[in-house]
Amino acid sequence: MKGWAALAAAVAVLLGGCGLAPAETGPGVAGARVVAREKAGERGQDLTVRSPALGRNTPVRVLLPSGWTHGSGPWPVLYLLHGCCGAGHLGWVDEGGAERLTAAMPAIVVVPEGGRVGFYSDWLRGPRWETFHIKELIPLIEAEFGAGAERAVAGLSMGGLGAMGYAARHPGLFRAAASFSGVLDTTGDQAGVRRLVRENGDDPAALWGDPERDRKVWEAHNPAQLAGRLGGMPIYVSCGDGRPGPLDPPGAAGDYEGALLGQATVFAERARAAGARVTTDFYGAGTHTWPYWERALERALPMLRAAIGA
Repeated sequence: MKGWAALAAAVAVLLGGCGLAPAETGPGVAGARVVAREKAGERGQDLTVRSPALGRNTPVRVLLPSGWTHGSGPWPVLYLLHGCCGAGHLGWVDEGGAERLTAAMPAIVVVPEGGRVGFYSDWLRGPRWETFHIKELIPLIEAEFGAGAERAVAGLSMGGLGAMGYAARHPGLFRAAASFSGVLDTTGDQAGVRRLVRENGDDPAALWGDPERDRKVWEAHNPAQLAGRLGGMPIYVSCGDGRPGPLDPPGAAGDYEGALLGQATVFAERARAAGARVTTDFYGAGTHTWPYWERALERALPMLRAAIGA
């Protein structure tokens, strides 16, 4: 056993000199652990995390700041949450400009998987995404990369729901939150949420249950219902109106972004009334597409960085 411990320590030193930790580490809080990792670009790592909450492995992209080394920190952290049904967590890197926009930021950027229609929730019957992100991933990032307590969270569409829901349900965990075209009033569009879950191959009742019988569960996952808990927090809310705008290609059609604008307006009004420091960017013409979310992240970053000291 002593010989194995010495070998493991030697491997850790060697890999640490290359900017990488061993491929498999010991368990973090609640047993989540890194079971594989690969270098991704100039400053990224693609982790495969074994999550007891999910009962499977799940991918996480981590972007490390200039000057990061093993043992350094504590570093501020920005968590970026993806939307539903499409490119998954790597959309933020491949299409949303996250790596470029945060290149000069002295903070760790974490881009986790949130499920195709996970809705950043512990399902009544199914995956426990919230437990994974809050109870497993955050402590794991702290243990692996020296992340500190200065955290911000931002997300697009379904990820906007996640960002505001997590901030509201876990007071003090995040210093700031941002939503870009977010789903911010789920009880205002219960049919839409249920349709998305069904169209992506899952049982809508397994998420938050029946909208009437399980009304309290729906309310507990509705950012507009939770806005009163965000008093004092800096938050950023952006959304277009669904008309083709300046970042759309010629001939683009309008889409459902306008419905989300109504939700964003309700949410922002309630958060402001609760004492949150709300910045809104309701920019008019613009569709539910990546060019607007990339621009939104760029516009929100000064507030997010200031909140976490980055």
